[in-house]
Amino acid sequence: MDGVQYSSTDLQEIRAELIGLRAEFRRFVEHANQQHVDTVLGDLKKNYANLFAGHQVDTARADLSSRMIADCAMRERCLQTFMEFLQSTAGHIRDGKVSEDLVRNYREQMSRMRMKGPFERCDTCFSEVRRLFEKQVDLMQSLGIYESAGERAEPAADVSDELIVRELVDPVASTQRLQILRALATRTRTFSELSRMTGLRGGNLLFHIKKLVDAGMILQRHERGDYIVTQKGFKTVNTLFELGRTLLG
Repeated sequence: MDGVQYSSTDLQEIRAELIGLRAEFRRFVEHANQQHVDTVLGDLKKNYANLFAGHQVDTARADLSSRMIADCAMRERCLQTFMEFLQSTAGHIRDGKVSEDLVRNYREQMSRMRMKGPFERCDTCFSEVRRLFEKQVDLMQSLGIYESAGERAEPAADVSDELIVRELVDPVASTQRLQILRALATRTRTFSELSRMTGLRGGNLLFHIKKLVDAGMILQRHERGDYIVTQKGFKTVNTLFELGRTLLG
């Protein structure tokens, strides 16, 4: 695979295929040899690990460059520090297993880094670093490299209001998008199925799907292929409906 160039669309399709394959393997695991299943999944992750890790770093560099505070004298120094951090964390995508302790240590490291930031507006840049790291964690979970043992202990104050709204609240602030997310939490769906379920057609449905894709909550397996939920999307919809049962039931 050395020397082969992949576009962002190609990577999205590959990731979606891997997640879909994992889901399909799980459905048949009771009727198959567990060792064989683990071997096949291990080969898939090994073949594409470097590709995903490299893409995460490239994406992080572009996102940081566009979203960090522009008129800060420490911008370039911080950008270099953030990239070294994200390159280190992305490297674990190549690992067969990532522990809860490792992820917790990286989150604590981010908190210590933020404490050294001298300005209030440093929150903007650190929020972006946290977002990019959590995208890496979501990818690790999607590929079966990392499974969280429980709820995160990091205090809510460490996550900015803007980030919460952009990454969690806005993507599900629509009845139709919530319907899409809930439907995909049980199984994959085609565009036509989602259209029938939501009553949306063409561009209207695509608008809502794009919102969820951009938020990292759903993926399309390949062009014109089925849609599937990501770990982030699954956790979001489950948390929302559990909260609804608690407060509104």
